[in-house]
Amino acid sequence: MDFIIMFGAFLLVAVGAVMWLVYLRKPKKRRRKYRHRHRHQSAPITLAQTGGLPPIRREEQPPPPPPTTEI
Repeated sequence: MDFIIMFGAFLLVAVGAVMWLVYLRKPKKRRRKYRHRHRHQSAPITLAQTGGLPPIRREEQPPPPPPTTEI
């Protein structure tokens, strides 16, 4: 008798899980991904063009000494 009760309870839970999976779950809506188009430049801008590089050093001149800080 106990086996029939346990089997019935298991069967009831299994049927409920299958019904939930089949009927109650809605399919997920897929979102469409939009790609943003950017203008393409003909060539990348270099640091020299933007003024980000220091002036060119001459080999005849030694580099200036680093600033000294006294503590």
